[in-house]
Amino acid sequence: MKERTKLLIIIAAFIAAYFMPWDDQVIRRSGLEAFLMLQEYAKKHVLTCLIPAFFIAGAIAVFVSQASVLKYFGSEARRILSYSVASVSGSILAVCSCTVLPLFAGIYIRGAGIGPATAFLYSGPAINILAIILTAKVLGWQLGVARAVGAIVFAIITGLLMAFIFRKDDAARSPGQVFLPQEEDSTRSLTKEGLYMLTMVLILIFAAFARPAPEASTVWIMLYKTKWLVTALLLGILVIMLKSWFSRDELVEWVDSTWGFMKQIFPLLFAGVLVAGFLLGRPGHPALIPDKWIYLLVGGNSLSANLIASVSGALMYFATLTEVPILQGLIGAGMGKGPALALLLAGPALSLPNMLVIGSVMGVKKTATFCGIIVVMSTVAGLLYGTLTA
Repeated sequence: MKERTKLLIIIAAFIAAYFMPWDDQVIRRSGLEAFLMLQEYAKKHVLTCLIPAFFIAGAIAVFVSQASVLKYFGSEARRILSYSVASVSGSILAVCSCTVLPLFAGIYIRGAGIGPATAFLYSGPAINILAIILTAKVLGWQLGVARAVGAIVFAIITGLLMAFIFRKDDAARSPGQVFLPQEEDSTRSLTKEGLYMLTMVLILIFAAFARPAPEASTVWIMLYKTKWLVTALLLGILVIMLKSWFSRDELVEWVDSTWGFMKQIFPLLFAGVLVAGFLLGRPGHPALIPDKWIYLLVGGNSLSANLIASVSGALMYFATLTEVPILQGLIGAGMGKGPALALLLAGPALSLPNMLVIGSVMGVKKTATFCGIIVVMSTVAGLLYGTLTA
C-alpha cells in the first residue's frame, strides 16, 4: 500500500470519528451492529474456518508450481486440457483480482489463445479457495456450491465464446509460446502431496462442521458429536506428514506464505465486516440503510433484480473476501438468493479498475465483450438459481 493511500485512510478515519453524529439513534444502532457483526465473525468463522483455509492457501501457493499450471495455455497445448486447467486455475493458484492481471497479460501477450486466456482471467479470482470456503460457511453450502460450480462453468463458456467471436483476430496473431520459469523438482510424490492437501481439507471440514438440525439423520448427528475427536486425529496425522515428508525450509516457507495471506486479507476482511455491519446490519437487525431500499432494488428474483446485482457486482471493487459480509448484510435486508448469486459470479472477477487494465491488454472491443458475457450469464444464472431455490 502506498504511503499516500495510508495517509488518506487515516484522514478519512479521523473525519468519520470527528463528525459522526453518535447522538442519533440510527447511527448508534448501526455502530453497535458493526461491532456485533465483527464479533460474530470472530466467534463463528475465524478459528474453525478461516485459519485452516489460510494454511491451505499458503500450501497451494508454495507447493503448487505456477509454471506447471500456466504452461497449458500456450498455443501448442491441447484445447480440452487447456480449458480444463484454465477453468479451475483459481483454486490451484489462489490469486486475487489484482494478482491475476499481470499473469493474464503475460500469458496472452506471449502466445496464449484468447479463449484459454480469458477463461483463466475469469476463474483466477472467481474460484479463490478462501472465498468459496467463507461463502459456504457464512451464506450456506448451497450458495457456496452454486458459486464454485457456476464459476467453473462460466470460465469455460466465456473462454469458448471469446475464442469463437474473435477467432479471426486470434488466427491473425503471431503464434507464440508462453515462456515460463523452469519447474522446480519435488522430492515428494504426487500422492504424498495429494494426501497432505486432503488432510488439511478434512481438518477444515470437521473443524467447521455446524450443529445439525434436530431432525437431521443419525449419521450427521454422530459426525457433529465426534468432530473434535476426528479433528484432533487428523491434526496428529498432519504433524507426522510434516515431520516425515517436508524439510524445515519448506515448512518455514509455508508458514511465511500463510502469514502473507493473513496480513493481506484479515485487515480488509475486518474492515469490510465493520462497514457491512454499519450500513446493512446482521440478518434481522436493521442498520443505516433501510431494508425496503434493498428489497426494492434486488429483492425477489425478477430479471431487473438479477441484472442490477450483476451490473453492480461488475462495476464495484471487492477486496478479497469482503463480498461475503456485504452479501450477508444484503441478504438479511431482503436481497433475493438469485441476485446474491448473480453478484457473487460477476463481482470478484470484474471491477471498473480491472476493466481498464484488461482493456489496455486486449483492446476495448474484446474487453466489452468479455464483460458483457459475464454480466449476461450472471443474470441468467441468478434467475435459474432463484427459481430452483424458491
